[in-house]
Amino acid sequence: MKKVLLVEDDPFLIDIYSTKLGESGFEVHLAKDGGAVLDFSKKIKPDIIILDIVLPHIDGWQILKQLRVEEGLKHTKIIILSNLSQKEEVEKGLSLGADKYLIKSDYTPTQVIDEINKVSH
Repeated sequence: MKKVLLVEDDPFLIDIYSTKLGESGFEVHLAKDGGAVLDFSKKIKPDIIILDIVLPHIDGWQILKQLRVEEGLKHTKIIILSNLSQKEEVEKGLSLGADKYLIKSDYTPTQVIDEINKVSH
């Protein structure tokens, strides 16, 4: 069973995505705050991180930079799932090392699961 760390602070989206991920056979872990992600990731060693950008304490850009230089985590698959939809933001996410950048309004939860499966194989 693949471990997914969902980094999201919106309770509604946490509920939807954690349910959908669980139903799809993933072991789901949650982080609602950017400050906890690095230490939590070192502890649970997720296979995939689904990362929002706008978060309390530390934003997703900083988290992405930290994860990409952290030994043991730098090869973890990271999918950004954000409302930030400008071309520059998408390019920034990919250039910082995200494996995929998904805009929340463009994907249903089922489509997000499909993208996770593509990235994780």
